[in-house]
Amino acid sequence: MNVVAYGASVTGVDAHIITIEVNVIKGTRFFVVGLPDNAVRESEHRIESAYKENGYNMPRLKVVVNLAPADVRKEGSAYDLPIALSILKASEQIEAPELDQYLILGELSLEGGLRPIKGVLPIAIEARKRGYRGFILPKENASEAAIVNQLDVIGVSHLKEAIEFLEGVSDIKPLKIDTRDVFFTSQNSYAADFSDVQGQENIKRALEISAAGGHNVIMIGPPGAGKTMLAKRLPSILPPLTLHEALETTKIHSVAGRLGTEASLLSNRPFRSPHHTISDVALVGGGGVPQPGEISLSHNGVLFLDELPEFKRTVLEVMRQPLEERRVTISRAKVSVDFPANFMLIASMNPCPCGYYNHPEKECVCGPGVVQRYLNKVSGPLLDRIDLHVEVTPVSFDEMTADRKTESSDAIRERVMAARERQAARFEEVNDVHCNAMMPSQLVKEVTPLNAAGKALLKKAMERLGLSARAYDRILKVSRTIADLAESDEVRIEHLAEAIQYRSLDRENWAEG
Repeated sequence: MNVVAYGASVTGVDAHIITIEVNVIKGTRFFVVGLPDNAVRESEHRIESAYKENGYNMPRLKVVVNLAPADVRKEGSAYDLPIALSILKASEQIEAPELDQYLILGELSLEGGLRPIKGVLPIAIEARKRGYRGFILPKENASEAAIVNQLDVIGVSHLKEAIEFLEGVSDIKPLKIDTRDVFFTSQNSYAADFSDVQGQENIKRALEISAAGGHNVIMIGPPGAGKTMLAKRLPSILPPLTLHEALETTKIHSVAGRLGTEASLLSNRPFRSPHHTISDVALVGGGGVPQPGEISLSHNGVLFLDELPEFKRTVLEVMRQPLEERRVTISRAKVSVDFPANFMLIASMNPCPCGYYNHPEKECVCGPGVVQRYLNKVSGPLLDRIDLHVEVTPVSFDEMTADRKTESSDAIRERVMAARERQAARFEEVNDVHCNAMMPSQLVKEVTPLNAAGKALLKKAMERLGLSARAYDRILKVSRTIADLAESDEVRIEHLAEAIQYRSLDRENWAEG
């Protein structure tokens, strides 16, 4: 008897339907065909054990399982449940008349329990698109799949439960989640707030500009000056995620298996802070089965690289293309996968190995040329892609113990959102540009015209600092953002002057002291 069921595989952040055909005929042995990996082949033993524990039998005949399309490699243990149900129906141990109306996935334990799987959200989206009646999957993944409406999400915790549901013995109610209610209820619930920060007004200003225009930032300062503390508060002043952005971000975390069993929809912008020992594959993504890296897990959020010069140079250099294109392509012999990577890069570093170069009180003990060599660990092309270079100085005791109330993240976010709204209106008819940092060079010239005084100031700065053409564009983009925060239609000379001061590392003789 030939039986058909349906599962799915995930490539990148997109799901593809896999047709599972099972035939039980005269003969012996168990065969899985259709480019299965070892985890799929081993399903025979998990399924046989689960049958025995629950009163069913593995047919003592020839069992052929075909996973179609046959030229696509099938990986992982999520095919256990649909294969197990299909064999039971093909051997006439169950009827399950509606088996082919559901998408079915789940890994079996030896006693028939179901373990959670990865990539549920993109699979649920594909199931709804293809018109399946519902999605049968492990109960731990049900809340994630239920984000997708117009799809019956049936969460089961055991093989027996899935059989009883398909046989009509038990009535499992589909899990329903009000996606918008879940999203808006938990939105902007950040533990860290800028109201906790005393002093550092110039750094707060730089981070406000960064958030308003989507600009990358590097903070240079001694240990304990507050670089990490300030970086962690940046997501709290970014505009709230839209529902579309939240779904896009959740898909990536789902594919990577980073969503908890209770999680459904990410409602806050991600903040990722990998250790400096990270490999280039872990940062940009890859592996035998291409998986998203930290830059994709930071999509629509913030990637914080603490102690930037301590990262391996190869790791930093692979970020250059994703910073420009806002996506990363992982190419293998048989597959090429695109992962989105539209993130804000926030980096921090000490000014020298000992950390006290230019410190107002402590003396730097680094020898001649050491500061420049330390700075040279970060390449010029990478620094050119960072819009704001900000020097962080330690907070004095009087500032730390001051009782004055500082501005909250909510107040700063209102100004950021107002600036973003001006940019949204400006780029309404421009594809793939949503904020000032995303502008291509030609568009920068169009939206940032300079008068004679502005051109003279910028020419002098370019000559003195030896800035590259890319740094020139960065200054114009930042000045446009500063003008947006000031609700100004034109970029005035004071906006340009403030943008120029945020190129600290380009300043002549900065590392010579």
